[in-house]
Amino acid sequence: MYIKEIALKDFRNYKELHASFHPRVNIFLGKNAQGKTNLLEGIYLNAMARSFKTSRDKDLIRFGEEFCRIHTISEAYDEELETEILVTKAGKKSIKIDGVKASKTSQLLERIYIVIFSPEDLKIVKDEPEKRRRFIDRELCQIKPGYYSDLSDYKKVLKQRNMYLKEREIDPAVLGIWDYELARYGSRIIRRREEFIKRISEISSDIHDRISGGLENLTIHYEANVAYSGPDSTEAEFYKILEHSRDDDIRNRTTGHGPHKDDLKIEANSIDLRKFGSQGQQRTAALSLKLSEIRLIEAETGEKPILLLDDVLSELDNERQSYLISSLGENQMFITTADISGKVIRSMPEGKVFQIKQGTIESEI
Repeated sequence: MYIKEIALKDFRNYKELHASFHPRVNIFLGKNAQGKTNLLEGIYLNAMARSFKTSRDKDLIRFGEEFCRIHTISEAYDEELETEILVTKAGKKSIKIDGVKASKTSQLLERIYIVIFSPEDLKIVKDEPEKRRRFIDRELCQIKPGYYSDLSDYKKVLKQRNMYLKEREIDPAVLGIWDYELARYGSRIIRRREEFIKRISEISSDIHDRISGGLENLTIHYEANVAYSGPDSTEAEFYKILEHSRDDDIRNRTTGHGPHKDDLKIEANSIDLRKFGSQGQQRTAALSLKLSEIRLIEAETGEKPILLLDDVLSELDNERQSYLISSLGENQMFITTADISGKVIRSMPEGKVFQIKQGTIESEI
């Protein structure tokens, strides 16, 4: 699986760009604010149908223009795949797959698999729970397209319920309708997340053991906000919790229980890394988590996902850099950096280096 080429039209700071990529390593080299990350964002968008930088689609359009277009040609499952995303100034987004308009976003998600690794991901262990939920959701949306639908529906119902909780007069019967829907979609999310974390914990433990030289045992625990006794009873138990907490929710004007409050507990040798881990331990655990995403995708799909490294090499010491690169010899990689040493380049598989300046590719090395 690899991306062969990309064409951008009025996307971010790119007026027009066409680039052909190497199936192994592609390095985007240049000073800050030249468009290196924007190019990664275009690649990510055409695989995931959304940006990793903004939730406002209209922000993707070059200043002063009416729309932007991102077009990619990829190789996946021994077939060529063509995708195109068009975003208008009104924020409307259309997706085409092999020239045919997609009826739903999930049609795109199971075509190209991508794992992004940014400096923010190195903070996943110590940052707020929302970052860890995003880590779970981003991965599950790719490997389980049905999860994307359930998550979208859950967020819609949650938003409607929270809006209703802000009304002056609240009818418990109406609230009960939202509760039923929230429990239905939320219970599916909880079950998927539990299965995912079990697998990620096993894989990341093995990776972490290798990175730490066998000195640390990494464990990942799913801390579900909704207590449940088993997968078959999740929906009923979630509904009861919502029912019992209605007075609190009405008083607080928001929904206090559900998977939107979930978290992960990440431990090394039974030490909570978020509270007591050193920066080195936290970064090593984050690296193990991200690499476990790649292994899980390979196990689930039989394909090697594409890796986007957004200015992350400078955040890792030489030992972690070497481990990362040696672990990904057969994956296509896109790496952004302001500077890269000859030693690091020599340690990589064959590839291309693109010099980026002010939204253009000045040269290919």
